[in-house]
Amino acid sequence: MQPLHNAAESPTHDRRGQRFRALGEGRARFRDLIGKVGSGEHTSSGLSRAEAYEAVTLMLRGEADGAQMGAFLIAHRIRRPTPEELAGMLQAYRDLGPSLETPGRRALCFGVPYDGRDRTAPLLPLLALTLAAEGLPVVLHGGEPMPVKFGVTLAELFAHLGLEWRGLSLAAVQERLDRHGLALTHQPDHFPAAERLVPIRDAIGKRPPVASLELLWTPHRGERLLVSGFVHPPTESRAWEALAAVAETDILTVKGLEGSTDLPTSRAGITARVRQGVVERILLHPRDHGITAPQPAWSDLDGWRADGLAALQDEGPLAEPLRWNLAAYLWLAERVPDLPEALERATALLRARAGWRLLQALAP
Repeated sequence: MQPLHNAAESPTHDRRGQRFRALGEGRARFRDLIGKVGSGEHTSSGLSRAEAYEAVTLMLRGEADGAQMGAFLIAHRIRRPTPEELAGMLQAYRDLGPSLETPGRRALCFGVPYDGRDRTAPLLPLLALTLAAEGLPVVLHGGEPMPVKFGVTLAELFAHLGLEWRGLSLAAVQERLDRHGLALTHQPDHFPAAERLVPIRDAIGKRPPVASLELLWTPHRGERLLVSGFVHPPTESRAWEALAAVAETDILTVKGLEGSTDLPTSRAGITARVRQGVVERILLHPRDHGITAPQPAWSDLDGWRADGLAALQDEGPLAEPLRWNLAAYLWLAERVPDLPEALERATALLRARAGWRLLQALAP
């Protein structure tokens, strides 16, 4: 007996073909990728590095719709991305994101949570100004207040010091980096493809895997020390593996305040230096170096501005935490041979108001 119809011409096959055409090639392909990460604990196969690259590229180029992106991000959040997947996603950010350079100069590139701070007073803008004044190029990146935390952002903090990064062209940011050794790319202005994911992040109510990318990615191209904040130890080890896969050879991971790269003064600072795949755990004990300052709490932007400007002139409650962080990063960036000498250099820089003077040059 002959079949009633060929399988290739079956009604079911035809309906699937019609559905594929209705979705469009990009959304149809993204649906397949969702299936790989959202099939459940026992049947999910995960993505290869190439597939993870493809998934993020489809999202950044707007070829997946909102429902699909939300499904993908929350599924990945639940099962946690593998280092291989993170490497593919990170490569997509590198290829499609903005790019800054420091030819002939080794930069310090910081990755901190985009959803900001809401418990402890941030130090990174003050640290960045002073390190740049010392001749160490510093590259930062961030965005507007971000779900789920909606804490204060780097751009807001700099703006309250009088230094605005929002609304600048990428060329203007590069010019500041060339002249003054400091740069901050702002996602709405310089990476609008990634900005389209913000409403999705708000809708799912959880940090998605792209939040991990923001700690590992930098807009810098060239020789650098990549400094990445983390909270949980498994996050740190996944970061090492993912960064090694994309040939990041000089890495510093920091268990900083609220996931940032700010070293605490109230406890030992837990860091790890990774060079060419070799991990060296470094514990920084502030009390061993006479640092006993309490950890200043976050209040509001106006209060932080007053304390921040004072700290840049070696005064106020943020001065000692800034001195400790400045010394640690001068040493970790191999600017000085040991931590005691780094503390002496940090003290001299703050007394000379080096960071404050750079701020005046950038925002007269």
